[in-house]
Amino acid sequence: MLALSMGPISVRRQEIMQVREVSKEDALGLSSQPEGHFYDRKASQIKGAKLQKIVCAFANADGGDVYIGIADDKDEAVSEKRWAGAPTMEEYNQLVQSTLEIVPSPPITMEFLKSSLSENYILHIQVEKSQSVHQTSDGTVYERKGAQSLPIKEADRITALGFAKGASSYEDMQIASADAEDVVDSEEIRIFLNDYSPKTDPLDLSLNKGLIDRRTFKPKACGLLLFSNDPSGVVPKKCSVKIVRYETKEDDPERDHLAFAETVEGPLFPLIKKSVERVTEIMSSISVWTTEGAKSMEYPPETLWEIMVNAVIHRDYSVSDDVQILIFDNRIEVLSPGRLPGFVSRENILDVRYARNPKIVGMLSKYKDAPNKDIGEGLNTAFQKMKEWKMRNPEILEEENYVRVVIPHASLATPQEAIMEFLSKNDTITNRQARDITGIKSENAVKSEFYRLRDAGKIEMIPELKGNKAAWRLTGNNLDFV
Repeated sequence: MLALSMGPISVRRQEIMQVREVSKEDALGLSSQPEGHFYDRKASQIKGAKLQKIVCAFANADGGDVYIGIADDKDEAVSEKRWAGAPTMEEYNQLVQSTLEIVPSPPITMEFLKSSLSENYILHIQVEKSQSVHQTSDGTVYERKGAQSLPIKEADRITALGFAKGASSYEDMQIASADAEDVVDSEEIRIFLNDYSPKTDPLDLSLNKGLIDRRTFKPKACGLLLFSNDPSGVVPKKCSVKIVRYETKEDDPERDHLAFAETVEGPLFPLIKKSVERVTEIMSSISVWTTEGAKSMEYPPETLWEIMVNAVIHRDYSVSDDVQILIFDNRIEVLSPGRLPGFVSRENILDVRYARNPKIVGMLSKYKDAPNKDIGEGLNTAFQKMKEWKMRNPEILEEENYVRVVIPHASLATPQEAIMEFLSKNDTITNRQARDITGIKSENAVKSEFYRLRDAGKIEMIPELKGNKAAWRLTGNNLDFV
C-alpha cells in the first residue's frame, strides 16, 4: 500500500509519494498540453506494459513527464473532463509495480496530483535522462521520438544508443583490421614515453592501459586514436578535424559564402595542437570591429583551446563524422559528433563531471604538457576567460547528432554601452560597426539602439552623411565621455 510523505522520492528506494494540490488552471493546462518529446498523458486504465514502453522511451532519450489519469484528446474532447484519474492511490499499485520491472531500473520520481476538477488522483511520473539503455520486461528497447515511443529492434542501433548515452564507449572497441604494431611501433607513442614516468615499454603501456586487448592483441580504438601514425587510415570511423571558413555572418551560410575547407589529421594530441594553431592563423586574417576599433578576430586563447579539447576527447567516436570548426565573420562554431552523454545536459554541463572516453582522457592527461591539465574544468575555464575579456558567453546547443558550441565575437556590454564605449575611442560609428561590436544581426534593431541613445541626448546623426554612409557621433554635451 502507498503511504504519504513530505516530498517525492525515487520508487527505486521506497514506494512513498507526495500528494500535491495543483490549481485548476494548471490542471487544465496539463489536460490540454499536446503530447511531445518530453510530455505524455494517458488514462488511468493504461496497461503496465504500455507504461513501461513510455518510461523506457523517455529514459533512453532526453527524459520527460508522464501523467496517468489524464485522458487522450481522442478519447475525451472536453479538456475539463480529461482530468479523470482514479478514486484511490492504491489503484495505481499495479502500474507502479510495472515500472520496477524495467531493466535496469530507470531514474524516475513519482507523486500524486489533485485539483478542483475532480476528487480523483493523477499519477505523475518524472523520468530523467539516463546514462543506461533501458528495456521493458519483454526485452524491448524503446526511444522517444517526438510524441512517439518507438521500438529499437536492430542490435547495431541498440549498441549505437549505448555509445550515445555513454553506457559504453567506442574507445573500447577492438579494430580487427588494424594491428598492435599500429600502436606500439608508432612515432607518437615514442614521443609520449620520452617524458613518461616510470620508464615503460610501449607494449607494456598498451596492455596495462587497455589500449590493446590482452587476449587477441588487437588494438582498441582508443590506442589507435591516441598513438597511430595515421588514425584516419586505420579507425573505421571519421576521426579528424575539419576546418571550414565562411565569409558571412549568416546563420545558414550558402555555397557562395564558402572560402575554403581543409582537414587536419593525426594522433589526438598533435591533432588538437595543429587544429588550434590553424584556427588562430585564420582568425588573424579576419578583421572585425570591436569597442577598441578595427582588429583581427581574437578570443581568449584558453577559450578556443578548452572548447577544442572538449570536442575531441568527449565526442562519440562511434559516429562517423569529423569534429568541425566553422569560422564565420562574427563567430566560431565547434561541432562535436554525438549527443551529450548520460545525465549531462545543457543546463548542468558546467557543474557535472563525466568522461565518455575515460581511457583517452586519462592518457592525454599524462602528457608532459597535457591538453587537459585540469580535468573537468575545461568548459568552466572557457566561460571564465570570455568573461574576463568582457566578451559574451559561448552558447551550447544539443542537436540531432552532435553538440554545437557557438563562440560569439561580441562584447559582454549592453548594446548601448558598447556603442558609447566605441564612440569614446572613435569619432563616429556606423550601423555595420555597431552590429559587429554588439552581436546584433539586424540593421533595424541597431537603429533602435541608436534612436534610444539619440532620445537620451547622448548621440546624434551626422547630417551630411546619408544612405549607406550614415553615421552617428556623440553630442556636444557628451564629448566629456571621451
